Amino acid sequence: MSALRLEELSAATIVAVNTLGLKPGQEQFITPVSYAAAAAVTPVHTAWQRVVLDADRVVGFVHGNFDPDAPQEEFRAALWRINVDAEAQGMGVGAFAVNALVEEARRRGVGRLTVLWEPGDDGPEGFFLHMGFTPIGETPYGEIIGAIDLAD
Repeated sequence: MSALRLEELSAATIVAVNTLGLKPGQEQFITPVSYAAAAAVTPVHTAWQRVVLDADRVVGFVHGNFDPDAPQEEFRAALWRINVDAEAQGMGVGAFAVNALVEEARRRGVGRLTVLWEPGDDGPEGFFLHMGFTPIGETPYGEIIGAIDLAD
């Protein structure tokens, strides 16, 4: 892989994001129920959406949300979605995307970033734990709530 870079999600990149491939078995872990429900009522201006490019090829997508007025703490500063193309998994793309979101959260003065994930074999739990998220609870739907504290 060449040097990875971020770019805002745009009309030029959205088709590539929508066609990112998954490894077999990963489909069941895309967008937890809670995030899908919250996304339906979330203002667009709180979204932070970036594509990860390797040269000119879209290899990943990260969607963060920053809404300090959200009634639920886990939705105030959150990693809502991360997708890495199956062929690029294990090459640092996901870590690059999460680290970029963490830096954006710090730039905004956020003290805690959260993520939800579905438990299960072949799921994202190992990745999120490796990135520094710690389980802090569970949603009514059985998803794990993870958090990473960003305060210095």
